[in-house]
Amino acid sequence: MIESPAPAAPGAVPALDPERISADFPILAAGPNTGRRLAFLDSAASAMKPRAVIDSLRATYEGAYANVHRGVYAHAATATANFEAVREQVRALLNARTPREVIFTRGTTEAINLVAYSWGRTNLGPGDIVLTTELEHHSNLVPWQQACAATGGELRFIPVDDDGVLDVSDLDSLVAGGTLRMVAVVHASNSLGTITPLDLVVPWAKAQGSLVLVDGAQSVPHTSVDVQALGIDFLAFSGHKLMGPTGAGALWGREELLAEMPPWQFGGEMIRRVEYAGATFNDLPWKFEAGTPAIAEVIGMGAAIEYLTGLGLDAVHAHEVQLVRYGHERLLEVPGLRVLGPALGEPRGGVLSFTLEGTHPHDIATLLDTQDVNVRAGHHCTQPLMKRLGIHATARASVYAYNTREDVDRLIDGLGEVRRVFGLT
Repeated sequence: MIESPAPAAPGAVPALDPERISADFPILAAGPNTGRRLAFLDSAASAMKPRAVIDSLRATYEGAYANVHRGVYAHAATATANFEAVREQVRALLNARTPREVIFTRGTTEAINLVAYSWGRTNLGPGDIVLTTELEHHSNLVPWQQACAATGGELRFIPVDDDGVLDVSDLDSLVAGGTLRMVAVVHASNSLGTITPLDLVVPWAKAQGSLVLVDGAQSVPHTSVDVQALGIDFLAFSGHKLMGPTGAGALWGREELLAEMPPWQFGGEMIRRVEYAGATFNDLPWKFEAGTPAIAEVIGMGAAIEYLTGLGLDAVHAHEVQLVRYGHERLLEVPGLRVLGPALGEPRGGVLSFTLEGTHPHDIATLLDTQDVNVRAGHHCTQPLMKRLGIHATARASVYAYNTREDVDRLIDGLGEVRRVFGLT
């Protein structure tokens, strides 16, 4: 566990010490190319893992591993208790009403597919509308395309302007001529950092009689998210983006909705009774958790939640806001560079997506890697958004609690080297 921060003034958010935090992440100690501290700026894709998570995986496999919910011997009982304890951790993290509302999945993608398949194919039909945004990750776009194709529903989009900011000025016109059944929106864009104004979108959706699903992959790891206060119906997130292992995540859904939805996968664990002629299904949440789950990974996700909440999500958010603003200011100093997304000073998630005239994003990322500065390059699983903005790809730097101003400065220095290599200086 991390040390407790010094007492802060009432109402103040304690400042993080990213240098000290980074010491908890063994992989950051030295990059493979220079031996310098790794400036890892790709946490939007997957966050690095602290020792607490690594130790959790080792402890599970070395001392308390067995299949869960099934064995009566000591290791099985311990593994089951540790596994189910994480359900309560997720409930508390999201301020859900009950652990029965927490469904373990492989991550955000599987969680959204679960809702689109189970709820969507049961409840959508001709004349029904699913409304999403032009920002969406493919994980919150393709499942709804498929659900609408299977049921006769129609998928419509909240547009973005040329800066990638959502235009919510006339939502009513977007659903004219149909019945709005689901609003499925990203909380914070993985490509641009654009924040969806849920304080406007959710009340409007509820006034239309619609449900709301939120893709929380880029928000839950970085800020406090209260599903009851938001007034939404479903939320999905991935454990690996909040410093946990891959292969574990969660869907939160209102209990009354989950209770009405049919299972979407069938087999062991999700059944109550099976006969040759048919089967009856288990209670929530296990109705949606067919087969052997990712046991050690879920327990490791619990260790990540404990570590992250120990840092303080409000402190993490405040740190990222300051660091992203600093990074945005520094990037604007680079000749020929364009930062996409909200303007400097506007709310944005921990993402800075950019292009550099005369270079390809893949070349930028490759050259930066030689200096042990890691950024992402590509379309970031948002191909329709890239087309809307008139580009094919961007380079993307994303920050987390372990990042420092020095990491940003090394990014800027590295971009100077990119410009030199390409003869742009």
